[in-house]
Amino acid sequence: MAGFARVGNAGQVTTPQNLDERFRDAVSGLALPEARRAPGDAVRDGSTLTGARALELFDAQLASRHLDLAARWLRSFNEGFYTIGSSGHEGNAAVAAALLPTDPALLHYRSAAFFAARAKSLPDAARDVLRGVVASAHEPIAGGRHKVFGSAEANIVPTTSTVASHLPRAVGLAFSLARPRPDSRWPRDAIAVASFGDASVNHATATAALNSAGWFEHTGVPLPLLLICEDNGLGISVPTPDGWLAAMLQSRPGLRYSAADGCDLTTTYDAAIEAVGYVRRERRPAVLHLSTVRLMGHAGADAEVAYRTADEISRDLERDPLIATARLLVEAGLLGPDEVIARYDEVGWQVRKVAEEVLGEPKLANVAEIVAPLAPRRPLRAAHMITEVATRALGPGAAARSRAFGGKLPEQSGPLTLAQTINATLTDALAYDPGVLVFGEDVGRKGGVYGVTKHLQERFGDERVFDTLLDETTILGLALGAGLDGMLPVPEIQYLAYLHNAEDQLRGEAATMSFFSSGAYRNPMVVRVAGLAYQQTFGGHFHNDNSLAVLRDIPGLVLAVPSRPSDAAPMLRSCLASAASDGSVCVFLEPIALYHTRDLYQQGDNEWLAPYSGPGAWTTEHVPIGRARTYPLGNAQDLTIITYGNGLRMSLRVAAQLAEQGYGSRVVDLRWLNPLPVNDLVREAGATGRVLIVDETRRSGGVGEGVLAALVDGGFVGAARRIASADSLIPLGPAAQHVLVGEDAITQGARALLAR
Repeated sequence: MAGFARVGNAGQVTTPQNLDERFRDAVSGLALPEARRAPGDAVRDGSTLTGARALELFDAQLASRHLDLAARWLRSFNEGFYTIGSSGHEGNAAVAAALLPTDPALLHYRSAAFFAARAKSLPDAARDVLRGVVASAHEPIAGGRHKVFGSAEANIVPTTSTVASHLPRAVGLAFSLARPRPDSRWPRDAIAVASFGDASVNHATATAALNSAGWFEHTGVPLPLLLICEDNGLGISVPTPDGWLAAMLQSRPGLRYSAADGCDLTTTYDAAIEAVGYVRRERRPAVLHLSTVRLMGHAGADAEVAYRTADEISRDLERDPLIATARLLVEAGLLGPDEVIARYDEVGWQVRKVAEEVLGEPKLANVAEIVAPLAPRRPLRAAHMITEVATRALGPGAAARSRAFGGKLPEQSGPLTLAQTINATLTDALAYDPGVLVFGEDVGRKGGVYGVTKHLQERFGDERVFDTLLDETTILGLALGAGLDGMLPVPEIQYLAYLHNAEDQLRGEAATMSFFSSGAYRNPMVVRVAGLAYQQTFGGHFHNDNSLAVLRDIPGLVLAVPSRPSDAAPMLRSCLASAASDGSVCVFLEPIALYHTRDLYQQGDNEWLAPYSGPGAWTTEHVPIGRARTYPLGNAQDLTIITYGNGLRMSLRVAAQLAEQGYGSRVVDLRWLNPLPVNDLVREAGATGRVLIVDETRRSGGVGEGVLAALVDGGFVGAARRIASADSLIPLGPAAQHVLVGEDAITQGARALLAR
C-alpha cells in the first residue's frame, strides 16, 4: 500500500511503510512446494483447518492489516481520529471462524480481524470500520460517536474494552443465554464470547468477571462463556511479566484453560475449535490464552522506541501473523508468492479507495444528533404500556395476579409502608412480565435485609428471584447481559455506599450501550438501591451514605427517589415501563429510613402510609419521569420548599408548623433527580418568590447545586437559600445529627427567608 512516509530507522520503529516492506520482502523469499494441497484438505498436517478456510481467513487478516495502515494514513493529515490497531493480533480471525455467526461477541479493540471474518456477510465491512475512524455520521453502529467494532447483523456487541469493563456484561450475557426463552435475541445453542488484552486482565472488572464465572461453574449454574485473552505482552509501555498470565488464568477455579500461538493460524484455529466445542457442549466457561505481538506501537502517537529495545521490536516483527499465514499458504501450495502479493495489493487498494471515499462524509453536527440515542424518552409510550399491563391484570391476567399474591391482593390489605408498597409493585411486575428478574445479595431466601423482597422467591421461584455472590460489579454485570438478551433485570444493590464499588458498570457500560450502537443494542434495567441516611438504630457511613453525585452525572440515566408509598408504586412502574419500552437505565433509590415509617406529624397518625392501588387506577395515577409533586400547606403563597427523600417528611413537618403560625408553604418533592423536573421547579419557585432548598446530600456536589442552577437558568429572580448536609462522611450513632440536615435547620432557613 503506497503513500506512507518512512519514519525513523526501520530496524527500530515499525512504521506503516516498514511493515509493508517487511511483508513484501518476506513473501518474495518464499517458494512453492512440489506437492500442492487441495483447498478441501487440511492446510497443514494434524490441523482441522482446510486450505479453503485458511484462504478466507487470510483475506480477513489482510483487511485488518490494511485498515490499520489506512487509519495511520488518515491520521497523518488529521482526518483519522483512532489509530489503536490490530497489527500482530490478526490471528483472532481464526477464533471468529470457530464460532457460529449467531454467537454474540464483545470484542477487544485489537480484534479487527475477528470483525472482518465475522462481518464478511455485510455489504462493506471495511467501509463501516473506516467510517468509525473518521467519525462519520454515516457509520452504521455508533454513528460517528466512537470507533467501535459492532454490528447488530453480525451479532457483534459494541464495546471499547479498554480495561475489560465489558467482561462482567459477558458473564451476564452467558448467564442469560443459559436460560433460553422464546423471545431471546439469540438461539438456544449460542455462547457468549469476549476478547480482552493481557494488561486489562489485571483490572478489578476483569477479576470480578473471572471470579464470578468460576463461582457460577462451581455452584452448577450453566454459563456458556468463552473468554479470549489476546496477550501481546504489553500494557502500552509496561511489560506483562513472563508466565504471569498463564499462571494466573490456570489458577482460576471453574475456568477451563487452553493456550495457543496467536500468530499461527492453524494452532489458533484448532485451539479455538476445541474451546468453542467445550463451551457449547458443556455450557461451562473457558478461557483461551493467545500469544500475540503488537506491531507499530500502542497507537499512532506512541513512539515505542522510547521504552522498547530494537531487539524486542525485531522479535515481534519476526512473529508477524500476516507473514506466518502467507508462509502457510505458500508452503501448502495454495498460493504462490506473486499471488500472495497480488492478493495483498488488491485488498490494500480496495481499503485505500474506501478510505478516500469516507473522507468527505458528514460528521455529527449538533448536540441533538449526538445525544439522540442516549436515552430516548417517550413518556406517552411508557404510559400506554402501563395501561396495557393494567388492562391485562384486570382481564386475562387477573387469576394469575391473585395467585401471585396468595389470594389476598395488596389493594385489599389496607394502608402500606414504603417497603410493603415496593414489594407489592415488584410482585405485580414479576406476575405480568416473565422477563423480569429480581436478584442481588440476600434478596432471595432472606427477602432482603429490610424485607422489601420478602416472599418473592417463594412466589416466583429461584430462577427469577435469586441471591448472587457478594460483588456489586457482578450484580450489575448480570443485569447488563440479561438486559442485552431482552430480559428486564431488577438488580438490588444492598446499600448506596456499595454502589461506588461498581459505578463504572453504570457509567461506562450501561449508559453507553445505546450511545455506541445508535439504539441497535440496549440494556434496560431498574437498579434498586437502598440508601440515604437517618437510620435511627443502625448506621455508620456504609449504611447511611448520602452521595449521589456520580449518579446525577451519568448522561441518560434515570434517578428516581420515592419518598412516600403513594408515589413509590407509580414511580417504579414508570421506571419498569421506560426500561421495557425505551431501554432506559434507571436507578430506583429507596430511602432506608422511610421503609417502615408509618407516621408523619405525630405518633400513631399513620399519615405516611398509603393504600396500594389496584390495576384500575394505574393509568390515572401514572407518574411520568421528570415530574415533581407539590404539597400546598396553608395559603401556599409565602414560601416554596424544594426537597426529596427524607427531606420531604422533615419539610412537611416544618411547613405544617409554619402554617399554624400563618405562613403558607408549598413543599415540592422532586421525586426525580435525573432528569430534574426543571419546569415544575421554576413554576413553583415563581409562585412564592422565596425558595428554600432542603438537600440531604453533601453541600459540595449535592443535588441542591443542580436545583439552584436550574432555577437561575430558568429565570428565577427571587430569594433562595440552601440547607444541605455537611461535607463529611456520616458517623456512627447520635453524632450523625451534627452533619445531616435536620428540622431545626429547615425551620431556621425558612424563617430567614420569610423575614425578607
